[in-house]
Amino acid sequence: MTSNDQQFLDVLAGYTQDIRSFTGSVFDATDAHFASVAGYVRSHLPENWRPQYSRPPPPPPPPHTLTNAYIQRLQDWVLQHRAVTAAVVAFVGTGGFLLWREKKKYNRKRRARKASNGARMEVVVISGPPNSPIVRSLSFDLERRGFIVYIVCSNMDEEQQVLSESRADVRPLHLDIVDTMGTQEAVDRFSNMLTRPHIAFSGASPHTLNLSGVILVPDLIYPTGPVETISPEFWSDALNAKVLNTIAVTQALLPTVCLFKSRLMMLTPSIIASLRPPFHGVETTIVSALEGFLASLRAELGTLGIDVVQFHLGTFDLSNVGPKHQLQRAPGSPHAWPATTRAMYGDNFVAQTKVAKSHGLLNNTGSPLRELHNAVFDALTQKRPRKVWRVGRGSVTYDVVGNWVPSGLIGWMMGLKRVSLDMTSAPKLEDSVQSWERIEAIA
Repeated sequence: MTSNDQQFLDVLAGYTQDIRSFTGSVFDATDAHFASVAGYVRSHLPENWRPQYSRPPPPPPPPHTLTNAYIQRLQDWVLQHRAVTAAVVAFVGTGGFLLWREKKKYNRKRRARKASNGARMEVVVISGPPNSPIVRSLSFDLERRGFIVYIVCSNMDEEQQVLSESRADVRPLHLDIVDTMGTQEAVDRFSNMLTRPHIAFSGASPHTLNLSGVILVPDLIYPTGPVETISPEFWSDALNAKVLNTIAVTQALLPTVCLFKSRLMMLTPSIIASLRPPFHGVETTIVSALEGFLASLRAELGTLGIDVVQFHLGTFDLSNVGPKHQLQRAPGSPHAWPATTRAMYGDNFVAQTKVAKSHGLLNNTGSPLRELHNAVFDALTQKRPRKVWRVGRGSVTYDVVGNWVPSGLIGWMMGLKRVSLDMTSAPKLEDSVQSWERIEAIA
């Protein structure tokens, strides 16, 4: 490279340095000018001129750290209030343990025992209307858990209902209590079927069946209304179907229950029986009669080492169990009552029905049926089951209310008011018309 070239490069490098410094000064001056303009605009415009969606998010708050001062204050408070601290720790610890245990018990697998060859051997008999949602759900659940389920049927229609479910291990057991000799023969055949050896498949060792328990589920649907509107014929039919039928079935199966030392269980509604409100005379009478019968039977079978268990049922969610029957009774209509009866009881009946609906007593709302399924399985399989099980929403609460709260306060909570007889004693035209219609019908 010649000296002229070197001189040219030196001059060019000097120009480059001057250009760099000049452009840097221009850019710095431009940035300062824009910053000054932005500050001027920001100071002279209101704060809310910019839309909310275009504003930058505020900076996150600084994380809250526990300082030594906070920890020291907490330690001082614990030392000064040892009794309160111990109570809180005990309450939280006990509550957490109970919740953990209940959750574990609720989610654990429940399966019936099987024979040595793997076949089913545990049998359960359910006595109740085959179209009842409680009977259907219990039979399906017990069959799914490994039981052989027999549903007591009194006629061919009920047997066809059971067979139409197409469940291999849900079978009808025909017991027509009107035919005494036929019932005895059917029970004898059932006992012989349990005791004789069974071979599940070719080459399997024979095994016998075991009757785990008998579950009594009387019809749980009851009418409502004043006592004077319920005819004696209806009272007779209700007592025969719900009380005498239950007693007769129990009586017929007692020899088999004693032979296998099986559990005897009864499911009864408890909310109305605990509160004993007006307009529910049929249910209160029938449930009280069944409870008295079961208490006496428990004392008798207790001497033989046989457990008798009662389930007090609350309300359950039956929306997914076949037809939308209700566990409680459907409310009646005061329009079918005589005018005088409607004047005396109509307002209180309507008010009580509204309160019952608002608390979910007349709806398909309540606890899931899984709670009932788990409780029935536990009562069948536990070595020492409780005598009384309360299952379903309201079964515990209303039992406490009915036993401890005065009846007058319960009536006030259900919207009941006193009615003056002076305003309802005068005969009305509707009563006269109805009476003449009765006379013409008789004539």
